[in-house]
Amino acid sequence: MKFESISKEEIFKYAKEKFGTNPEYLWAKSPNYAVLRNSENSKWYAIAMNIPQKRLGLNSEENIDILEVKCDPILIGSLLGNKGYFPGYHMNKKTWLTLLFQFRMKQHHPNVARKLVTMNITL
Repeated sequence: MKFESISKEEIFKYAKEKFGTNPEYLWAKSPNYAVLRNSENSKWYAIAMNIPQKRLGLNSEENIDILEVKCDPILIGSLLGNKGYFPGYHMNKKTWLTLLFQFRMKQHHPNVARKLVTMNITL
């Protein structure tokens, strides 16, 4: 069984290559938080953060890197039953999905993350 993960840097590189989007670091109090914004309409389509795992309902005080992506509610419903996917942590839980960067999932997680970024840049 093949396990892979994807890093924040890989998502940023993908967004730059595919859409010409660079991460924006908007908060002095959270210098590692980065937003990916649609260059045509300035709307956010993803945000990378580092949060305590307990905020996602996990049993740990340690921080974890997450990626939130804007997402179709129907797709969110189908992904939430899988490990490593949570309702939007910081954004609207109906239209945003949280993925764990550090969670090592079967085969396609890196591709799923890239596809979610691609699908949702226009939402």
